[in-house]
This record gives sequence, C-alpha cells and structure tokens, in this order.
Amino acid sequence: MTDTTERPIHANEAVEAVNAWLTENWDPDLTVAEWWNRLGLSGWAAPGLPANAYGKGLNRNDSVAVQNAIVEFGALGAPGGLGLLLAAPTIASHGTQEQIDLYVRDIVTGQKAWCQLFSEPGAGSDLAGLQSRAIRDGDEWIVTGQKVWTSGGQVSDLGMLIARTDPDVPKHQGITYFAIDMHQKGIDIRPLVEMTGHALFNEVFMEEAVVPEGAVVGGLNNGWAVANTTLMNERAGLGSGGGHAAGGAATPGTVVNDLVRRAGDFVPTGGGRRKRGGGGGGMFGGSYNLLVDLAKGNGKINDPSIRQDLMKLHTLNELGRMHSMRAKAAKAIGQDVPGLPNISKLSMSEIVRQQRDLGLRILGPLGMLHGYTPDQQAALNEATGNPFTGMITGIALFAQAPPIYGGTDQVQKNIIGERVLGLPKEPNNDKTAAFRDLPKNA
Repeated sequence: MTDTTERPIHANEAVEAVNAWLTENWDPDLTVAEWWNRLGLSGWAAPGLPANAYGKGLNRNDSVAVQNAIVEFGALGAPGGLGLLLAAPTIASHGTQEQIDLYVRDIVTGQKAWCQLFSEPGAGSDLAGLQSRAIRDGDEWIVTGQKVWTSGGQVSDLGMLIARTDPDVPKHQGITYFAIDMHQKGIDIRPLVEMTGHALFNEVFMEEAVVPEGAVVGGLNNGWAVANTTLMNERAGLGSGGGHAAGGAATPGTVVNDLVRRAGDFVPTGGGRRKRGGGGGGMFGGSYNLLVDLAKGNGKINDPSIRQDLMKLHTLNELGRMHSMRAKAAKAIGQDVPGLPNISKLSMSEIVRQQRDLGLRILGPLGMLHGYTPDQQAALNEATGNPFTGMITGIALFAQAPPIYGGTDQVQKNIIGERVLGLPKEPNNDKTAAFRDLPKNA
C-alpha cells in the first residue's frame, strides 16, 4: 500500500520553493489585489496555516523564514494585520470548512481587514468579566456593548468579537465568539489618540449590531476556548523571537483602498530584488542596530555603561530567538513547552523597556523632543540634524503599550504561576457562580 501522507517541508526547502515560485509569479505591475490573490491562493501568504486553510502547514520559524524570503526577493509581502496574525489561525482551528472558505480566503488574499473586539472598560485583565451581550433573534444575534483598545478598528471590515450569550452560567462558560461586520450602522468606531501622537487604538460602541448565526465560530457558549486560541497566537506572535505577521507595506481591506494600487510601489526597490543584509527578527528587531549606529554616531559607544546595556539588549534578543527555536524543537517531536508563549511575551516587554531607557540615554537632551505630526517631525529633523531622534522617542513613548496589550505582564505571570507551576489561585467562586451573580467592576 502506498503511503500518501505528505512529507512536511523544512525551512531551507520552503525558502527554495518560495523563491522559485516568486521567480515565476512576482510582477510589480500587478495591482495589490491581484498580487495578494496570487500569493494567498498559492499558500505562501500564510504558510503556517494548514492546507485546508490556504496554507502549507509550516511551523512558526519556517513561516517566518518564508516571509523574510519574500521581502528579500523584493516582492510585496503578505497582507499584514490581525486578520493573518489572529483571525485566520483561530478560524482554521475552530471554524467549519465553510467559514474557512468564507473568511480565511479573504484574509490571505487581503480582501478583508480584521480587528479584535475583546477588551472592555471593565474587562481588560479579567477578560472573562466582559458584559457586551448577544441576544438571539431568530437566525441572527443582536449585540450591544462597548469594546476598547481595538487596534486598527477604523480600517477593519470584520471583527473578532466575544460577547456574553448566557449570563446564567459561570462567566467563562457563557461567552460566544463571533465574526462581526464592522460596516453597519449599529457600530460606532472612535479612534483614541495616544501620547505618541498616533491613533492605533479605538473605542467601539455596538448598539443592536447584527451578526448572522453562521458567523458563530467554535460553537455557542464555547467562546472562551476559541478566544484562548486567539490569545495564544497573539502572545506567540508578539513575543520575543516570535517573528512578525508577514505584513507587507500595503494595508489589506476595503477601507484604505490600497488594493487598487500598483504592488511594486509598496516595496523599496520598486519591484526588483533586494540586497540581503541588515534587519533583525521580531516586531522590534531592527531597533538594536539603530541604537548601535546612533551610539557610534554621537560618541556614546565609548561609554562602558552604554556598551553594557547594548550587550544586555542583544542578549535579550538572542534569548527570544532561542525561545522560538526551543518551541520549534519541541513541536517537532510532538511536545510542548508549557508557558513558553507567556515567557516570550514577558521577554518582549523587557526588551521594549530596555530599548526605551537605552535609546533615551544615547540621545541625551534630544530625547526630550518629539514631533507628533509629519510637519513637526520634519522641523525637528532640520533643527537637530538627526533624523533618528523621532524614531527613538517614538519607540520610547510606545514602550508603555506592549507590557499591557495582548495580556498584561501581571496576567502572564499569573498564568505561569497557576497553570504551569501549579500555584494556588486567589479564592473566588468564578467557576461556580452564575455570571449575573458576580460583583461587577465599577
């Protein structure tokens, strides 16, 4: 009998395969939509997804190698954002094949952008305490409530929504996960301007918004399990050594209108191959090289305490990379490393704090200056003669966010203590009392 099991491919093979495919298929004169359709349906946009979900079943490390190969080739990378990072792997794990074909196809081809509707003003660290409610009305659900810290909500077509569908059971048991259309009159999106001057996050108000029954992902009242899949993908993707979300420079979805533009206009070379070199992995991997160059440029590299802290930052980045390699090795033999995504998330928080403090020390007094708009930044660059000032101060201002989003550092430590080390939880009756009977946050 012939064994028809498909042999998994590994990083070197995958990189060779994607380079061969790019040689045949990359065309900078295609529109973004045409290129992403070609890339997404080939399986190379999200190679970490299973084959039935428009992927190739690669592990995270090998997927990152493929993503980097696309960038090094000089082609436009896959659609970025939370659709590819969170929604696609969650729906691939918990959705029906019909939902995969409806939602994941539009994610890998960049047709639809997604946001995450989890946190609420009274349910951030205690996410299961959410009070947004969904009430069945025939073959639809009517949703009312408020979400906050919604990244990219203003440019999203769909949202990953968790809402309470049964208040008469313990709080973790009465939550359902939905895919909700963000383009409806029952949804009001209000951007929140941060101290960086940007508005990455939003408040979202839902007043009798409608979700069809077919948009329930993972089954009624099983939303906590589905949400945890989303959260684990978030922590793994955001954590040190976690790579990136494969994001190209173009924005997916219908709001920004990048889909009709020329694909080659979104790559630095205008569509040709890039020269290899430079750049680190992870969300903030390039900051280390920037700090080294800046310290060399202004003479701070001769300060032994600066060199010591640069070495500490390098070590933290290397540890993050090794965490990822450890997870890959464990997965290869069918095992898991308990708590590793949470440890990686904590490590990433420490890395951004180290970047903040070190960058400001290297800048010196210039670290007190920041341009909050393009015009202000241009004026600052002209006045200081240092175009990197705004990048360093931007990193410093943003450094407060990563230890909060994706689950705060305190939440990660609680998870490690309780679920990995087996330490006792604080006494409560969350697992037994109906949600409606629990005290609510003010």
